Amino acid sequence: MTKFADLNLSPKILKAVEEAGYETPTPIQEGAIPAALEGRDVLGIAQTGTGKTASFTLPMINSLARGRARARMPRSLVLCPTRELAAQVAENFDTYSKHVKLTKALLIGGVSFKEQDALIDKGVDVLIATPGRLLDHFERGKLLLTGVQIMVVDEADRMLDMGFIPDIERIFSLTPFTRQTLFFSATMAPEIERITNTFLSNPERIEVARQATASETIAQSVVVFKPSRRDRAAKEKRNILRSVIDAEGDACTNAIVFCNRKSDVDIVAKSLRKHGYNAEPIHGDLDQSQRMRTLDGFRDGTIRFLVASDVAARGLDIPSVSHVFNYDVPTHSEDYVHRIGRTGRAGREGKAVMICESRDEKYLEAIEKLIAKEIPRAENPLRSAPVVEETVEDKDKEKPKRSRSRRSKKDDTPKVEDAPVETAAEDAPQERKQRGNRRDRGGNKTVGMGDHMPSFIEKSFEERLAS
Repeated sequence: MTKFADLNLSPKILKAVEEAGYETPTPIQEGAIPAALEGRDVLGIAQTGTGKTASFTLPMINSLARGRARARMPRSLVLCPTRELAAQVAENFDTYSKHVKLTKALLIGGVSFKEQDALIDKGVDVLIATPGRLLDHFERGKLLLTGVQIMVVDEADRMLDMGFIPDIERIFSLTPFTRQTLFFSATMAPEIERITNTFLSNPERIEVARQATASETIAQSVVVFKPSRRDRAAKEKRNILRSVIDAEGDACTNAIVFCNRKSDVDIVAKSLRKHGYNAEPIHGDLDQSQRMRTLDGFRDGTIRFLVASDVAARGLDIPSVSHVFNYDVPTHSEDYVHRIGRTGRAGREGKAVMICESRDEKYLEAIEKLIAKEIPRAENPLRSAPVVEETVEDKDKEKPKRSRSRRSKKDDTPKVEDAPVETAAEDAPQERKQRGNRRDRGGNKTVGMGDHMPSFIEKSFEERLAS
């Protein structure tokens, strides 16, 4: 069995790895680290939770141990799709480089430019950044990328999903052609293949698992239900979520609940707290400081349920997550693999439960096609429709429907337009006859001109009628 000592890493790095509690590399680490140490480009494809972060941080630290950083010219660059993933990479770098004198800077949104500029001005060996904030610093003239020796793109397919590919291509054009490039991802879309063919030179392709596969240590299931009424679907879905959580009992030590929309993240978190569950939301609209506090609380166990959007679905290393609940079926089937990959990490057992409405079955079929197996159907914990107390909405049903007519209820006289056509036609000559018998104030007979006809006009009519 291969150990880290067999991978030609420096003694100082091996000491840090040993202190972190690791002895045996994962398959992706075993394949990527030797190729990266040789200076080759690497294309690593592995399911999430297999240790891709250490696959590039360890050889990067080993290669950068010799040399000195220059002001505003980082020696290496790590691009991450989200702030949380970038912060996690920075933590890994601190863990493995504790015995090596290397400096780093973390460029992410939600942090002042002034603090980040101060670090860049001193010179850093490793620059860890999200694409948007990196380009902001470059356009402000605070950063040069001509000294980058090693460039890493982590979660490359997530970059594609989030629309970062144009930024990635621009950043590549700003770095030297002689750089070493490392690509790591769980799935490889055709657009990512095009990027790798363009910017990687004869890469070492390391694929330790079939693309878009879930770990075998994760027990998967799906609850398919049909709401009793369309306007009650969300409420019944939240009832099912709480019932599924209760059914797991003490086995559910902590869990991530994934929603497709940010608005649903807030609603579900609020609903869980209302029913006594220790839950907090995390999504892209929250302040960075609040997001980090929530993540830290989930890691140390003070928060049991993390209700998240897909901002937390990629690359976050929280080893002790026992369950993942997909409140919504992801519309992109690849996201399912990344979501459930938050549990069952590093060989641990995990459980993933998904709630699927009948209208989302097409997305469920796409997921099963991607992972090449059928997800077992679980029984709906609410076999019968939940008993719902009488609401104002239900009381309104018992009231008689209000007539759409604007007439008063006391006025039962039918309108002319409500009468049958034949009746209106029969009454028409009689009505004309009555109008013809009207008289003005002088007692003179009027013909067809109403009650206000002047006498001289009436006289001319009478003369003409007589003739």
